[in-house]
Amino acid sequence: MKDWSELSDQTRAIIAAALALVVILGWGLFYKAPPPAPSEPAQTITQSAGTAVAPPAAPQIAAAKPSGGAAAPSVATISASAEQSVTIESDLYRVVLSNRGAVARSWQLKKYTDEHEPPRTLDLIQSDASQAAGGWPFSLEMGDPQFQTAANQGLYVLTQSGGTPPGAILNAPAEVEFRWSDGQLEVTKRWKFDRSYITQLETSVRHNGLPVTHRVAWRGGFGDVTAFRAAIQTLAFSGSNGNMTPLTTKKLGASGQPNVPADQPGMFDAVGIEDLYFAAAFLPPDASQGQPTPNNLTFSAWQLTRNVQQPDGKTQQDILPEVAAGLAGTGPQALRVFVGPKDLDTLKGVRPPLNGLVQFGWFGFIAEPLFYSLRWMHSYVPNYGWDIVLITLAINMLLYPLKVKSWRSMQRMQKAAPEIKQIQDRYKKYSMRDPRKQEMNKEVMAVYSREGINPMGSCLPTVIQMPIWFGLYRMLTVTLELRHAPWVGWIHDLAGRDPYYILPVVMALLMYGVTKMTPQTITDPSQQRMMALMPLMFGGMFILFPVSSGLVLYILTSNLVAMVQQWHLNRSSPLKPPPKAKKK
Repeated sequence: MKDWSELSDQTRAIIAAALALVVILGWGLFYKAPPPAPSEPAQTITQSAGTAVAPPAAPQIAAAKPSGGAAAPSVATISASAEQSVTIESDLYRVVLSNRGAVARSWQLKKYTDEHEPPRTLDLIQSDASQAAGGWPFSLEMGDPQFQTAANQGLYVLTQSGGTPPGAILNAPAEVEFRWSDGQLEVTKRWKFDRSYITQLETSVRHNGLPVTHRVAWRGGFGDVTAFRAAIQTLAFSGSNGNMTPLTTKKLGASGQPNVPADQPGMFDAVGIEDLYFAAAFLPPDASQGQPTPNNLTFSAWQLTRNVQQPDGKTQQDILPEVAAGLAGTGPQALRVFVGPKDLDTLKGVRPPLNGLVQFGWFGFIAEPLFYSLRWMHSYVPNYGWDIVLITLAINMLLYPLKVKSWRSMQRMQKAAPEIKQIQDRYKKYSMRDPRKQEMNKEVMAVYSREGINPMGSCLPTVIQMPIWFGLYRMLTVTLELRHAPWVGWIHDLAGRDPYYILPVVMALLMYGVTKMTPQTITDPSQQRMMALMPLMFGGMFILFPVSSGLVLYILTSNLVAMVQQWHLNRSSPLKPPPKAKKK
C-alpha cells in the first residue's frame, strides 16, 4: 500500500470529500434535533377603556409573504378595545385628546371666552364642523386613501407619563403617546406638552416596515365661531423668512375644487390656520436644539364646504380652510405646534417669529407704534375705551397746525369763489373736449396765482392725515387687546359692534355738525347737497355694515374735537363775507 505522502493531489481530495460525507451522515444518524416550536400568530395588544397597557418594546414578528413573493415582516396588531380620551392642562390651555385617530377633540384657551351667553371658555376646535367633515385637528394626510382612513379611524393604545390612568387630567409638562397597528400599517404619535402655547408632536407611519410619507392636518375649521364677522376672518397662511402670507379660500384646493387637497409650491418655515385673534401654526423643530433649519416645511391646503342650518330656517354654506403640514422627506415627522392668541409679544417670542400674523397692512410702520402707545397709555388709564379717546385727542392736537393751514387756504378760496364762479359760468356752455375750456382753466389759475392760492392747500392736510387714519383703523381692528375690552355702559366689547347702534348715530350727527360749521368753498348746489348728506350716508353705512366699536369711538371723538377746533377758528379768525360779484 502506498504511503499517504505518495498519493496524488487528486486522490487526496477525493478521500477528504468522502470522509466529510461520512461525518455528516453519521451526525444526522446519531443526533436528533429537537422538534421546532409551533409558530405563534402576530401578537395583538388591546387596551380596555379603563386601563393603560404599555406596548412591548419588541413585538413578535411573524413571517408574511406579500403577493410579490418577497418576504415582508409583519408587525404586532395594536388596538384599544374602546374609545377613550386624555386631558392635559396648564395655566394657559385645556386640551382633550381622543384615542380614536389620536386627534384633538377640544383645545380651550383658559384666558379667553367666546361670545356665547353666558360666556364660555374659548375652544378653538369647531366640533360641529369636524364631525361634519369627518376629520379632526392632528389627523394624518397620506397619498393612499385607505392608509389615511385606517390611521384616522383606528383606536390607538394610549400611554401617559407618570402612569396616570386614562380619563385623568395631566398637568403640564406631560407626555402622551398613541400607538396603533393593523398588522401591516403601524402609526405612532407622541405629544410633549409644556407650560407655553407651543407643543411638540412626533409622528411615525410605517407599512410593512417601510416609512410612509404623511403630513399632520388641521381639519374641521378653526377659531371662535361666535365672534363678530367670524365667517370672513378664518384663513390659511404660509410663512417664509418672517413674512406671513394669508391664503383666501378661493386660492385653496385643487383647481378650486372643495375638499380636494392641493400641494402649495415652495418650502416654508411656518404654515397653519388663523382667525382675526388666534392661530394654529405648524413649525419645524427648533434649530437652536441642533434640529433641521427652518424653511423645510411642505403643506397642502383645501376648502371645507358644509351647509349650516340658520335659526331662521335658511341654509347657509360655510367655506372654511383646512391645511396639512410636514417636513420634507418620507421619514418620521417632528413638528412644533403653536396654538394660541395672536398677542404681538407672544408671537415675537416664537422661533421663527410669528408676529407677521398680526396684519397691520401697508401702514404697519404707523399702526404698530400707535398700538404700543395705546398699550402704554393703558398702564396709566386701565380702560381701552378712554385710552382710544385720549390717543385721538393727542393725534388731533398734533395735527391742529395742519388744520389751521387748511383753514387759511379755505379763507382765500372763499374770497375768490365768486370770481371763479363767474369764469365757470361763462364757459359752461362748452363741452369738456372744446379747446376753449383750456382758456377757462388759464383764467382760473390766474386768479389762484393773484390771490396766492394753492388749489391743493385745503386738501393737503387731509392727505397727510390719511396714513394715520388707515394705521389707526388697522390697529383698532386687529389688536387682541380690544377683544372683549369694555368701555362704558352698553359697550362691553370694543372689538365688536355697538349692539344698539348708538355710537354710529352720534358719530353721524357730529360729522353733520362739523360739515355745517365748516365754510364751503364748493359753489355748485348739487355738490353742496352731496356734502351735506355725506355724514348721514356714512353713519348709515356703519349701521348696515357694522365695524368695531373702538373704530367708531375714534371717529366720533375726532369729530367732536373737530367741532371744538372749528368753533375756535370761527371765533378767532372768522371768514369775511365774500364780495358780491359785479355784473357785466
